Amino acid sequence: MKDKSLLNISPTQFKAMFPDAPCVGFGDDFYVLDARLKDYHNPQSHPCRIDGIMLFYCMNGSLNINVNLSEMQISQGMVFINVPGNIIRVNEILDASKEDVRYICMGLSKEFFQGLNVEVCKLFNEGIAMLDCPGVKLSESDFELTGNLVRYIISLLHSEASYKKEAVLSALSSLFYIILGSWTSNASESSRNSHTTRSKVIFDRFMRLVMEYHTQYRNVGFYAEKLCLTPKYLSKIIKNASGRSAPEWIDSYVILEAKNLLKYSETPIKEIVFKLNFPNQSVFYKFFKAHTGMTPTEYRNS
Repeated sequence: MKDKSLLNISPTQFKAMFPDAPCVGFGDDFYVLDARLKDYHNPQSHPCRIDGIMLFYCMNGSLNINVNLSEMQISQGMVFINVPGNIIRVNEILDASKEDVRYICMGLSKEFFQGLNVEVCKLFNEGIAMLDCPGVKLSESDFELTGNLVRYIISLLHSEASYKKEAVLSALSSLFYIILGSWTSNASESSRNSHTTRSKVIFDRFMRLVMEYHTQYRNVGFYAEKLCLTPKYLSKIIKNASGRSAPEWIDSYVILEAKNLLKYSETPIKEIVFKLNFPNQSVFYKFFKAHTGMTPTEYRNS
């Protein structure tokens, strides 16, 4: 049987997958890696859940990838931001040979990321919708600006400058401002104007709770209690902020988790039922079929 195991890796473990690639940084807290796909063995065979914050800057080539089972293309001039929990699989190399595909990769520990400018962290938190659209095509001017900043950061890391860490954090803040500004400008006006600052904060906190607890709790009441809100008020805020109801968001994460376990692991279905905290296999089958139109067995074999 084909190996479908799902790799759970940290940014540090990702770096270790390119042992010969030029890399500079602050140990496991932050690094910049000049990665070429030819140096990574058999990427198609292993989907990865990267449990960390990473930025992938496409310098050359084009890849067709799956992010959380949604297909997208990352090509030259694009930036891809990974947030913890994303599941990534390389499907196909496009418009270039394997030797030509090149990315500048940055890995940040959560502690290091928290050292960035507070307003940038706020922008990143509000960018939770990057779960649905994590890649952004930079304009020609932004591509040049970010390229200059990346080179500047690498030069700083190689230098003996005083306050080197602080200087790198400052440059990274600028880099995130430009990238997130591009991402925001590409988002629809209606999406950007549909919710207030308070609702954005609540939506972000709700989504982070769902990411953490969706395998344990599927009732809105649990999340409302965590946020010190009534279920009715939370449901209204989430609907206004995202256009989707709170139960829809919760269910979508459960379904995503179930799909990945079915597609990328050999875990028996009865164990998946246990992992996702369903009372029995029958309830899980009904839930999965209601959301996908297929039984778990049909989906696994498709």
